Amino acid sequence: MGLKALSASRVEKLKSSMVTSRSRMKLWMIRATTSVLLWTCLVQLTALGEMWGPRVLKGWPSCFTQDSSAAAAALDDKLAWSAPPRVLPPKRVYKNNGYLMVSCNGGLNQMRAAICDMVAIARYLNVTLIVPELDKTSFWADPSEFEDIFDVDHFITSLRDEVRVLKELPPRLKKRVEQGVFYSMPPISWSDISYYRNQILPLIQKYKVVHLNRTDARLANNGQPLEIQKLRCRVNFSALRFTSQIEELGRRVIRLLRQNGPFLVLHLRYEMDMLAFSGCTQGCNEDEVEELTRMRYAYPWWKEKIINSDLKRKDGLCPLTPEETALTLRALDIDRSIQIYIAAGEIYGGERRMTTLAAAYPKLVSRCCS
Repeated sequence: MGLKALSASRVEKLKSSMVTSRSRMKLWMIRATTSVLLWTCLVQLTALGEMWGPRVLKGWPSCFTQDSSAAAAALDDKLAWSAPPRVLPPKRVYKNNGYLMVSCNGGLNQMRAAICDMVAIARYLNVTLIVPELDKTSFWADPSEFEDIFDVDHFITSLRDEVRVLKELPPRLKKRVEQGVFYSMPPISWSDISYYRNQILPLIQKYKVVHLNRTDARLANNGQPLEIQKLRCRVNFSALRFTSQIEELGRRVIRLLRQNGPFLVLHLRYEMDMLAFSGCTQGCNEDEVEELTRMRYAYPWWKEKIINSDLKRKDGLCPLTPEETALTLRALDIDRSIQIYIAAGEIYGGERRMTTLAAAYPKLVSRCCS
């Protein structure tokens, strides 16, 4: 009986030990599972915070103060760094009919529009486009290259499913161009896409390289295939992205303006080259009219030389003067305490022409704020 009691006691102790071990194991498993779940939730919440946090803050600009604007900029930078890598569109495969070189002219707006046109033309003709050359001989005399203004790599890769774009000609063709073995011409203004198919494409096939110069307003705006119009928009709003330095400068200007409350950006088209080209001389004295006329004759590619300023104005082809701009803003009930950022070059006539606008809206800000 003593041995049986002893054995039973040992069995009970063993069972008790096993139950205790199982309880501890269950407790450890519960703790481990809970820790994993909490950690997973924390990671997900952090990711969501990085993704949506800046967007929420952007949706409530009134919450920003001078101190918090720097924090908002930091959040923007963090969001940019955390963005997933961009997936490149697939290359478009087609038989290459030749190479198209382009020299743009005019101001940045004219050159940007010309680039959109030339990309669409290159796509339609199945030719390789060389990165366009920007105008260095205009009134602005800006020596910038394409890559100084636009993100050239983004321009090339973002359009690879539409047209092949190269930074320069292949060596063999580049040598031919240096020897003058290519065809150069200005296309006819406001031409239909059929003009490029019937007139330009045969030249490209013959010479392998065609250089189009004076490319502003060379493709008609209306009556073009829908695919052409879509591509022009895609180039303008997606492919032509400014360099990171220029975009950062733009963000800096916006931050500085926001520190002082609401603002309005005004592009006054009242610059010397615009007035000379259009012939709109309302409000100008005799010396200024003579100066603008001389400038118009100094540029041979400006076709109109003798212009009736009054008729031009009646046709609605003149920019608003600074005085008329002040009346328009007041008619729109724009608060006179708002900041107005003048996004333009030097206003022709200087402070004399800006007096009325400055009196109506004292918080005028020029490019000096950047």
